[in-house]
Amino acid sequence: MSLTLVTREALVPADCRRRSANRAGAHLEQLLHRRFTAGELPRLRVLVEECAAWAGLSETRRGDFVLAVDEIASNAIEHAGGKGSLLLRRVGDELECRISDSGPGFSEDVIPQILPGLDGATSGRGLWLTRLVTDRLAISAGAMGAVVTLAMRLR
Repeated sequence: MSLTLVTREALVPADCRRRSANRAGAHLEQLLHRRFTAGELPRLRVLVEECAAWAGLSETRRGDFVLAVDEIASNAIEHAGGKGSLLLRRVGDELECRISDSGPGFSEDVIPQILPGLDGATSGRGLWLTRLVTDRLAISAGAMGAVVTLAMRLR
């Protein structure tokens, strides 16, 4: 009888690539980097969920994280030319996702303060929901378009 040692590396989902580095004293692991279009959103959700599980995000928070990522990725498709780029990484004790696009850009001012629809707004639910369920949300200008960074603490 032969025993095979299974390391944590061997358990990484096939599409979760991992590189470790130190940046400003924080441990950094790149888990996933992909460009996406509307047709790739279902697969992107699966990959984000697999990588989030591997990184240690609890099951109860994982659903919220995947939902938030999906909302921002869907916004990139709908409002910014039909495509985007996703970078998922573990930074210290957080799981961080950056979604960038080549659209017109926007600022955090467009996020409604109360649930859209209650105030007459017809849009903004995805951004509102993302701000509600994540521990950190930042919107900035990229080289072209917007960069939305959302994160959840792993512990």
